[in-house]
Amino acid sequence: MSDLAGRTPAHSSRELRRYPWQVRDSGQLLLVVAAGVWLVAAVAQTAAEGLKDPRIAIAFGALIAFGEVLRLNLPGDRETAPIGFAGALAYALLINVGTHFVQHSAEQVVTVATIGMIIGALPHLAVGRPARVSGMAARLLCIACVAYIFRPLAGNSAVEKHWGLAVTLMTALTVIALLLEAVLTALLRVDEQRARFRVALVDEMRVQLPLGAAVGASALLIAFAAEVMGLAALAVFTAPLLVTQVAFRRYAGIRATYLQTVRALAKVTEIGGYVEAGHSERVSRLAVAIGRELGIHEPQLLELEYAALMHDIGQLSLHDPIPGGATVLVSRQDQQRIAELGADVIQQAQVLGSVAEIVRRQNEPYRDTDHAASGRAGFVPSSEPFQGTGPPPGPPLSSRIIKAANAFDDLVGSSLDPGRAAAAVQRLRLDTASEYDPATVEALSRVVNRRSVIQL
Repeated sequence: MSDLAGRTPAHSSRELRRYPWQVRDSGQLLLVVAAGVWLVAAVAQTAAEGLKDPRIAIAFGALIAFGEVLRLNLPGDRETAPIGFAGALAYALLINVGTHFVQHSAEQVVTVATIGMIIGALPHLAVGRPARVSGMAARLLCIACVAYIFRPLAGNSAVEKHWGLAVTLMTALTVIALLLEAVLTALLRVDEQRARFRVALVDEMRVQLPLGAAVGASALLIAFAAEVMGLAALAVFTAPLLVTQVAFRRYAGIRATYLQTVRALAKVTEIGGYVEAGHSERVSRLAVAIGRELGIHEPQLLELEYAALMHDIGQLSLHDPIPGGATVLVSRQDQQRIAELGADVIQQAQVLGSVAEIVRRQNEPYRDTDHAASGRAGFVPSSEPFQGTGPPPGPPLSSRIIKAANAFDDLVGSSLDPGRAAAAVQRLRLDTASEYDPATVEALSRVVNRRSVIQL
């Protein structure tokens, strides 16, 4: 135990630096390659046939570029371009502009959409933001699918003359495009974050449904209104989507500020010398990774992240800091007192009540062996708040995750020595009869085994 937890100054100077969790980019590469192959074929075909209706193509290309410039950050580090996506879908679904029947092909739709996306991405690159090529590739593939299905049908007399049929077909294709984007984005998140596909897809649908409805409605309105209003329909029916995007941006900004505030609050324990530098961030990253491994949905992951960042805030009440901040080394009573005080601080700061409850119960054992030995009902692990009489149920899943993640980091610290990490996991396994949730410890083991390469 002393070998695992001890951190002498001589040893800390030789410790390994922790890198972010490993990112698996094979899925991103496959998506980008698929979009690239499709794009090359489309550009070659468009060059051979010549650009049809260049004035219309330039107008829609400009709208797509404008939408890419105004990309929107959504919860969970998502980035989307609602205006650009709506403009590209509308261009793919266009039949008439005024009295003029448009004749552009599906290949031209792909070409114009790509050029617009690239132009719109340049300002982001100029200020040092990532291009988010995988997101652009996913949107491009969705647009291409709609274009290759609808453009051959756009000249069909039945579609052109029967608006009921046209509306049904165009609406169905828009829904398919939005669903396909959700599926592709979920697959990317599975590849990047090792999330479960079913969980990732549900989260993606939940986050993107409100904005996706606005994108689809705007695309259909632009496509239909262009016959009456001409290209003015682009400006008229983009405005409501722009207002919606501004509202989403303000909401995302509030969430980002809230998270920054929580992180700043968590730093107080490090500045005061109560915990090792970087401890709260490491526990938070590890806890979120374990949560994804166990299939927790994003709203609960956000609460878990907040709770993990502030799990040691109660140490500020101690007269003498715990050596190294390793609460795993102190008594159960001291651990619980720290957790109670931390929960009180969080409640006074008016953070989500569920976060305070997670922190309050982070040190409870997975199973109450004392109750079991006395013949009374023991803890039953639960993720629901307790209401009623008798012994309370076992700690919620998020508390169990923080308990394991915190113990692991207390034992390992910032070191990435594989033997030290393996010994820490094994020690936690020895306590799964009472202290630690076996499923959580096994998820922790899988996450630790996937960590990225290390550097001295």
